[in-house]
Amino acid sequence: MYARSTTVRGNPQAMDDEIAYVRNDVMPALQGMSGCVGISMLCDRDAGRCIITSAWADDTAMHATEQSVVDLRRRAAEIMDGGYETQAWEIAVMHRMHEAHDGARTRVIWGQRMPDRMDSNLEDFRMAMMPRMEELPGFCSVSLMIDRASGRMVTSVTYESRDAMMRANEMADSMREEFSRSTGMEITDMAEFDLVLHHLRVPELV
Repeated sequence: MYARSTTVRGNPQAMDDEIAYVRNDVMPALQGMSGCVGISMLCDRDAGRCIITSAWADDTAMHATEQSVVDLRRRAAEIMDGGYETQAWEIAVMHRMHEAHDGARTRVIWGQRMPDRMDSNLEDFRMAMMPRMEELPGFCSVSLMIDRASGRMVTSVTYESRDAMMRANEMADSMREEFSRSTGMEITDMAEFDLVLHHLRVPELV
């Protein structure tokens, strides 16, 4: 399965309007497109940054809708009085202990690795990391998306609440450092977001 993420940065005070636009206009539009299997939205209200991700049954369906979503992206950026950037991904891992609910919090980690090591890194993640993640306080789910051509990857770990994420910080930091050291992955960015829309109906992929 595949995903397309659009990151919008702009005025933090416009975030509520942005959320309403995505919920009322973007989500119904995407759900009416062939091959779409859901949408999620992450928000950092302090930074004025949000990530809208749509999931697709296959690469063909995702690329077939590329022109259809251009105006939606532009309007999202206009509402925030900012700009946007888009990235296409392959969904390599999706694992849920249970569904997230209102108040859920997500930590997103972007990384870079040599493309020729991608498959071995994925296997390490599945075998060594995922069973330990299930032990994190308040753990809901984890996804790992990759760009095989560039070696980029992004991991999203969702917790049931901000408090749960804080309780898990020490364990999560240790696991992240261990994985980066053992695989040679460089962490290029990391941020925390509120999970405000959680309709990404991607099946279990492990």
